[in-house]
Amino acid sequence: MSRVAVVGGGLAGLVAARRLAESGHDVELLERERTVGGRVRTVHEDGFTFDRGFQVLFTEYPAVQRELDLRALSLRRFVPGAVLARPGHRSVLSDPRRDFGAISETLFNREVSWGDKVRTLRLQRDLADRDPDAILDGRDQSIESYLADRGFSRRYVENFAAPFYGGITLDRSLSSSSLVFEYTFKMLAEGDIAVPADGMGAIGDQLADRATAAGATVRTGVTVDSLETTTDGVRLTTDAGDVSADAAVVATDPRTTAELTGVGTPTEPRSCVTQYFSLPRHVDLETGKRLILNTADERPNEVAPLSTVAPEYAPDGEQLLSATFLGTPDEDDETLATEVRDALGSWFPSRRFSELDLLRTDRVEFAQFAQPPGFRASLPDADAPDGPVVLAGDYTQWSSLNGALDSGRVAVDAVESHLETQ
Repeated sequence: MSRVAVVGGGLAGLVAARRLAESGHDVELLERERTVGGRVRTVHEDGFTFDRGFQVLFTEYPAVQRELDLRALSLRRFVPGAVLARPGHRSVLSDPRRDFGAISETLFNREVSWGDKVRTLRLQRDLADRDPDAILDGRDQSIESYLADRGFSRRYVENFAAPFYGGITLDRSLSSSSLVFEYTFKMLAEGDIAVPADGMGAIGDQLADRATAAGATVRTGVTVDSLETTTDGVRLTTDAGDVSADAAVVATDPRTTAELTGVGTPTEPRSCVTQYFSLPRHVDLETGKRLILNTADERPNEVAPLSTVAPEYAPDGEQLLSATFLGTPDEDDETLATEVRDALGSWFPSRRFSELDLLRTDRVEFAQFAQPPGFRASLPDADAPDGPVVLAGDYTQWSSLNGALDSGRVAVDAVESHLETQ
């Protein structure tokens, strides 16, 4: 039986730990925080559920289907499409194939032309039969130029693509990779956007439980200070003593990975600020379980009716909304909250938002890494480090839950290849 150390208890490390334990290895996972999950975390306070920034699960991601028990997560699903909002006007744009109740509103939505609606259906059809992995290996360009090449109008870009994909890539300029656009567009057309009833942190908890059940040891509150290869494996120096192993999986954040292994990792971040608000439940925004996209400007980029989607996110009599700003705005929390109230007031002039109370602000400096066209060529391979050390993390694939989960599987294959040659 080989001993394998896993450094980092995010989604990638937890998948690697479970799979290695299931293969019969003696696995010890070391996580510096007191809880697992990495960037996917949840806090419960005063009856509210706060995820670390606005995060959702794309149910059709292949790695999500493979690595998670979705039924056990008790998913709460958003309705396809979105509410397009600007001062004095709101409209619904949805997928008429799956949201029958919004067919009329979508067909007669004037924010997007008939031609763009036809082009959207054609794009769904073109991507339907394509293998997801093949998409990521395709020809790359910016999302903006990709949409232009397919004939989409500026009105479509400004009123839908920029705010919607600004939320996905944290890049409203649409300068990110068209491969990410195609992949996620296919996932959205074929699956749902959802959150677990107990918050996104339930994903990490489930993965940790499954890793422990498979025989892995999960230790939290342990910081790995250094890692070096030896003649018979690896030695990790931690604040709780040295750990020796036959191989190691480094599944930390990109910066820590670079420090521990010397391997170059993505350094340009995509940042965001997410604020959480309570609002009395009787103030009905009548948007249903749809995201609200700001088509006028990016402050905020989108508002999510979280407790409408997942009632468990708020206590009785209250509802929970989140509002996300892209980048790193300099304004203080209260100034940003005032912008949210002003935006909502302009979108819903018949509603009063004097009782919209700011509960929490998450400023996430490294929510994603930048993904310009061609970014995948610069990402490190799982086996990039010297010796029996491999990498796991979305930065080895692409910035997504799918990339993180799948990288754990790939890392296990790389570890076992190293062990076979020792």
